[in-house]
Amino acid sequence: MDRSIYDYQYWKFSAYGFLKNLRFFDPFIVLFFLETGLSYLEIGLLISFREIIINIFEIPSGVAADSLGRRKSMILSFSAYIFSFIIFFYSKNFYTHLIAMFFYAIGEAFRSGTHKAMILEYIRSRGLLHLKILYYGHTRSWSQIGSAFSAVIAGIIVFFSPDYSYIFLFSIIPYLLGLLLLWSYPRELDYSKEKSKSENLGDISYLKQIKDTLIDLLGMIKQKESRRVIINTSIFDAVFKSIKDYLQPVLLALVTGLPILLNLKEGEKISVLSAGVYFILYLITSYAARSAGSFSDIFRSREKGLNITFISGISFILVLGIVLYLDLNILPVIIFIVFYLLQNLRKPIVIGLLSSRIPAAAMASGLSVESQSKTLIVAVLAPLLGYLVDTFGLGVSFIILAVSLGVIYPFIKLKEFSDTEGT
Repeated sequence: MDRSIYDYQYWKFSAYGFLKNLRFFDPFIVLFFLETGLSYLEIGLLISFREIIINIFEIPSGVAADSLGRRKSMILSFSAYIFSFIIFFYSKNFYTHLIAMFFYAIGEAFRSGTHKAMILEYIRSRGLLHLKILYYGHTRSWSQIGSAFSAVIAGIIVFFSPDYSYIFLFSIIPYLLGLLLLWSYPRELDYSKEKSKSENLGDISYLKQIKDTLIDLLGMIKQKESRRVIINTSIFDAVFKSIKDYLQPVLLALVTGLPILLNLKEGEKISVLSAGVYFILYLITSYAARSAGSFSDIFRSREKGLNITFISGISFILVLGIVLYLDLNILPVIIFIVFYLLQNLRKPIVIGLLSSRIPAAAMASGLSVESQSKTLIVAVLAPLLGYLVDTFGLGVSFIILAVSLGVIYPFIKLKEFSDTEGT
């Protein structure tokens, strides 16, 4: 990538991703819920509740970000996250978990799509749109590096803490730093250049901004192929989001069968193993995100790349289900890692394709539509998968999921076009 791109704001974007992914609870969230007595179905219901709340606020938050200011939206988001972490720290049952999930969902709704829109606006204003996949992939790689360090720090916290709740308490620190970072973003990223050039920002009518944003958004949704892209990417992301944390009980089961770390208690073993696995996993996915531009160039079109990665994802889930059913120890962990790798190669391609279909002035709103579609699917899939896992176990549940995806794939396959850059 051109060295001139590594300016002050690039490093701010990268620092944001690093801090945002210092979620020390991520490698242990399912184990935290299990420790407080929840079943997999109840965990699925919590996830579903979170996604429903996100869904309710998703498009309004995107419109608010595009109309009233993207930095303000991000600051509200991080404040809601911090409040949810405080509640989770004290929460010991399903109902208080629901309250914490509500504020976490508000944070997600006001964040999703908004920061991507700020990145895309920044590179558009500097005439770098032709590098958008590469640029976004690089900044996303810092998110994965943050996740890698987060796993190690989380492992240390869990090793020395009496229970899993302390991971939420320590997660407050990087999010406070993230708040300060967002305050320092330039005000020009609040709105698209198209909007700021045509109107004096001090005299803007908020109602007019909202109206103009909705017009741009509806124009994009009316396009058939844009809708299909949103459905395709939403389903894949929703499936990934619904199954990714099942790596944690797989690691817990693996601990009991490994003749290592013999002098440690079970909780200490899982903290060490999880920290190691997630650290390696996120270093690999960081490299994948950074390589997404080169990976995208392999395919004659972005649609072709997304189709191939979708089929690959189905295959990985099927194989994962089979090896889990056969209880093949370390193999499920390896396949989980490969699936994470695939998701991080695919995601920048998704952003590149969507950004070429969404009007600049409605970028946060358009990306929120894609995110909202994903949350709707997760809201249904998460409790259903939790019920299947409670009833049939992980292996059979993943096989059922893979077969179901194979059935619907022909209906969501993307039509291939020659690949051109948006302007």
